Amino acid sequence: MTAGLDRPLSLGMPFTRWLRCHRLHLLALLLTATLLGCMGCAQLPKMVPDLSRRAAPQLQVAGAQGPLSAAKAKAVIDRLQQGGQVSDTFMRHLALEEELAGTPLTAGNQVTLLQDGPATYRAMFAAIEAARDHVHMETYILEDDEVGQRFAALLIAKRQQGVAVHLIRDSAGTLGTPAQFFQKLTDAGVQVLEFNPINPLAALSEQKDWELNQRDHRKLLIVDGRVAFLGGINISSVYSGGSFSQQARPKANGNLAWRDTDLQLKGPVVADLQKLFLASWAAQKGPTLPSRQYYPPPVQAGPHLVRAIGSSPDEPFSRIYATLLSAIASAETSIRITNAYFVPDPQLLQALQSAARRGVDVVLILPAQTDSWIVFHAGRASYESLLAAGVKIYQRRGVVLHSKTALIDGVWSTVGSTNLDWRSFLHNHELNAVVLGASFGNQLQAMFDRDLAESEAITLTNWRQRPLDLRAKEWLAGLWEYWL
Repeated sequence: MTAGLDRPLSLGMPFTRWLRCHRLHLLALLLTATLLGCMGCAQLPKMVPDLSRRAAPQLQVAGAQGPLSAAKAKAVIDRLQQGGQVSDTFMRHLALEEELAGTPLTAGNQVTLLQDGPATYRAMFAAIEAARDHVHMETYILEDDEVGQRFAALLIAKRQQGVAVHLIRDSAGTLGTPAQFFQKLTDAGVQVLEFNPINPLAALSEQKDWELNQRDHRKLLIVDGRVAFLGGINISSVYSGGSFSQQARPKANGNLAWRDTDLQLKGPVVADLQKLFLASWAAQKGPTLPSRQYYPPPVQAGPHLVRAIGSSPDEPFSRIYATLLSAIASAETSIRITNAYFVPDPQLLQALQSAARRGVDVVLILPAQTDSWIVFHAGRASYESLLAAGVKIYQRRGVVLHSKTALIDGVWSTVGSTNLDWRSFLHNHELNAVVLGASFGNQLQAMFDRDLAESEAITLTNWRQRPLDLRAKEWLAGLWEYWL
């Protein structure tokens, strides 16, 4: 779902703030009301191709100097297999993933796990301050608050130093941010591109198609083509609190800290992320970019195998979703998923249930508190069937869970912007990274365990005894799941 601050209207909350908080839900409801008459009872689309077709297990691996030779690529994969990290079944998944993703598996990357907003912002600030050539930022939300103003000041300072600065901001996600905020950036020489303007007149003036429901939910920062950040973290002060127990205390205004995850990436994979950013800029008809060193000579930065995967509603299916389904279908021992907005479609629901029934240990950490009650209850409608199949479900307490991570068999990890809901798979532009290997998998597992320690188990017996008002909310919310 969206990453907005979607909270119910309460006494004392100004209407303008409430309207800003519910920006995309209101737009989705308006669009739905407009289209229901012409859609009738149209069948929901199948989101992925036929995953039963398995490509030959011949992987291509790119390194700092370009594609590796067949012998070197085999040596990289052999090291994974010799360590007992990747089975033949999972090798077949990796071959299919390569076909689905459209991007190479790259060796020689350094991946740093950033486990909350403060750690992420510190690393981002340091990278921007060190920029010498260009800064590229793509974000769903960019608030005019303490954090947003800090970013704005840094971007303006770098532009004054001669660094090229290009910003893509989603029109719906930044609906509540004053125009003056972006005008100040523009006046300083920062090129700001509005993704799919909400205002149809603005889209027309920019010679764009008006795509109200297609949103840019990616969170991406690239500095000098050498370091990149991606994950679930927007630019907002809600992330400025810590994520775990000793830090996750309510702020002075009573709001909970937000729990989220990002990655810092260095190495050859940054070039693939740069391609995705520049493709978004071109597709949105941004002005011609100045000549800069967008693709500096890549260097081997670390030991990690990484694949960048971008998805778009303009494509026949979500590449991220298809690879996740394939990974789940290939799981042999464990599945660990943490996700903020969980509204599984029938294919994902079946994949998780099938994995649990064949003996895979499937554990989900989902929110106990949320900023979107409609998504919260729509997702909970699937809990009973999942629990009955043997899937374990936990609710993360004490924070607003906004993280989007998955770990399969301890060796296939993904972190990104993609929620497990219809909007992410059908309507949003999303971005994830897949990291292979037990070393990073161990880090993700340790983070998962910390969240698990702060979570409460939901049992099938207790869930079946939930009150009627919750069941009614699940039914009502489920009517809108396609648009959420």
